[in-house]
Amino acid sequence: MDKIKFLGTAGSRFVVIKQLRASGGIWITLDDTNFLIDPGPGSLVRCLSSKPKLNPMDLGGIILTHQHIDHSNDINIMIEAMTNGGFKKRGVVFAPQEALDVDSAIHDYLREYVEKIEILKEKENYFLGNISFSTSVKHVHGVETYGLNIHGSNHSISLISDTKYFEKLETYYKEDILIINIVLSEERDNILHLSLKDVEKIISANKPKLCILTHFGMTMIKAKPWEIAESLSKRLGVKVIAARDGMEINLNSYMY
Repeated sequence: MDKIKFLGTAGSRFVVIKQLRASGGIWITLDDTNFLIDPGPGSLVRCLSSKPKLNPMDLGGIILTHQHIDHSNDINIMIEAMTNGGFKKRGVVFAPQEALDVDSAIHDYLREYVEKIEILKEKENYFLGNISFSTSVKHVHGVETYGLNIHGSNHSISLISDTKYFEKLETYYKEDILIINIVLSEERDNILHLSLKDVEKIISANKPKLCILTHFGMTMIKAKPWEIAESLSKRLGVKVIAARDGMEINLNSYMY
């Protein structure tokens, strides 16, 4: 089954440290390939408490869009779990160079547990199991950050990770399903995240078959993201939904 499982939808430090929303990242299955994107705090717990349980040893790889703690906190324990404590050398980890060099998100000894570590670079193509994905241009964020365009045989997914809006951002994300990290309900110049105004512009320009909002900051939670998603759907003529902790979307049967 091709699916997207939201292990958490928290998107700012205060939402994460208070666990107003969980922060486990996104588990995706495409073409019998399982991979985890941005395993933040609680990722392993969310996998093992999921119904049905998600077995980390079923993962083919882990992708870090960037090293901020709400995206990378559980990367080390997930590598341990994916490799059965290092007794089964397996899996691929994808991460920006900065996440490996500057305040490294991944412990040195764990790097030997996986089959390989691949460095994410701007506008490059990568392969994992039966799927492929490419990176966007470098985002405008506090650390080296990339969005993703993921391709399976039947489904394609764009993920816009953390960034401040910049000119032509929307042109790098043209897949059928669009996942957008939206922290802010209103734009703030000193915060390098997307706002509702930015997201509306992106959706209006791209017209994906399905758009999923996630990674909510405090102002978005207070604004009720499910109501925002419904309003966007009506105004833009695009199916927009707000992710919930633990929400699973079966891509083979979901009508979008």
